[in-house]
Order: sequence, then structure tokens, then C-alpha cells
Amino acid sequence: MGVWQLLMVGGVMLLGLLGVIVPGVPGPWLVWAAMLWWSLHVQTGLAWFLLVGATAVLLIIQVVVWLLPNRRLRGLGITRRMAASAGLGALAGFFLLPVIGAVPGFVGGIYGSERLRLGGHGPAMASTRAVMRAAGTSVLVELMGCLLVVGAWVGAVLAGG
Repeated sequence: MGVWQLLMVGGVMLLGLLGVIVPGVPGPWLVWAAMLWWSLHVQTGLAWFLLVGATAVLLIIQVVVWLLPNRRLRGLGITRRMAASAGLGALAGFFLLPVIGAVPGFVGGIYGSERLRLGGHGPAMASTRAVMRAAGTSVLVELMGCLLVVGAWVGAVLAGG
């Protein structure tokens, strides 16, 4: 598989990760479609195994998100900056402390954004808790699933699969 094809697959996966944070963009489906495209072009046992694993993980996260209670988002002050901070924090945490670092990175990104916006620790903590109860859990579940799939793909590419 050529470098440009790997870059294209990686770009679609990155777009899928961003799509988890941006409402209306089907992030998990973009990640899965990129994995499917890569598997069809590489056609190795590892590629097929990753495709089956990605399918299972992404279906499970869809069920978990569906089972989570639906909360009201109005009045919480969720901004684009907060979503970007949470996503960047999760991505940085995922690579600094592989896989499990995404959770504290996500919450830390929300807290950092709220600390800048509200100015103090107390209001920022209260706002972070409210955001996590309302929307953060479902976004975090989707983001973790997609990060697992992308991380497995990166590992397979680096291993030469």
C-alpha cells in the first residue's frame, strides 16, 4: 500500500475522530469505513482481524451510547472551544498514557476550557461536572471506541501489516 493511500486512510480516520466531537458528523462510521477500505486493499490476516474487531467495538459503543440516558444540553454553555479542548485533551492523553489517558485528557480539556471561560476553580469544576453528566459521557464512549480502532490501525501500519 502506497504512502498516499495510508495518508488518505489516516486522514479519514482523523476526520472520523473529529466527527465524534462535532454534532451531525458520523465519526464512528467514518473510522469504520476507513478501516474497511484499508482492509480491502491490504488483504492480510491482520487487516481482516482488525476490521472484525473494529466492527465489534464500534457496534458495542453504539449500543452503549444508545443505552445512556438522554440529557438536555441547553443552558450548559457547551462551546466549540470546549469541544475542541476536550477532543485535543483526549487525543493527547491517549498517546501520552496509551488508551486510558484519553479519559483524564478529555475531562481535563473540558475543565481547562471552563477555567479560562469562568475564571475560577469552583465554577469550572461545577460546569465540568454538569457537562460530563449531560453530554460528556456519550461523547467520551464514542471517542474511546474510535481511538481504540485508530490506535490498533496505527499499530498495525507501524508493524508492517
